[in-house]
Amino acid sequence: KSLEIFGGKLRIGRAVRAIGAAATLKQASHALDRSGGPGALLVRAAEEEAVLSAGALDHAGGDGLKERVSSRLSRIEAAAARRMSRGTGVLATIGSTAPFVGLFGTVWGIMHAFTGLASLQQVTLATVAPGIAEALVATAIGLFAAIPAVVAYNRFAREIDRVAIMLETFIEEFSNILQRNTAQGH
Repeated sequence: KSLEIFGGKLRIGRAVRAIGAAATLKQASHALDRSGGPGALLVRAAEEEAVLSAGALDHAGGDGLKERVSSRLSRIEAAAARRMSRGTGVLATIGSTAPFVGLFGTVWGIMHAFTGLASLQQVTLATVAPGIAEALVATAIGLFAAIPAVVAYNRFAREIDRVAIMLETFIEEFSNILQRNTAQGH
């Protein structure tokens, strides 16, 4: 997941820099022609929409095109975020349920220890401690599983949010190019 997010950030960063210098849709397309990732996908979607809307531009102007392109770009952005978020739900589930599983193991172990102690005539700390210590191991194991899962989930969620912000920046830059194109009639 870390490699996937890192790769996504690199591709989007390159795409933002590539279109930063582009003045027209054609220049943006040329700059991202060989690159993969969401940036190239966004530009291709805008080009397709521009081709499909060519007849309507003569009658309605560029406002409809901007709205249709914006809608397509938003769907692509949402799909990219969903793709990157895939698999993080498992971490969230582990992080939220593991402490309870550990607690259940602790309660079960303490009940088992007390049941064993019931048959003894004289109960001392030396006879109680091993059973309770064994039961507490379950809590430790639950926390040992939960803490790294929660940390990893939060880290991935934060990085995915950063990638989404980068995509939004790309879309804003690209929308500026599209707006210039429709204003100039390209």
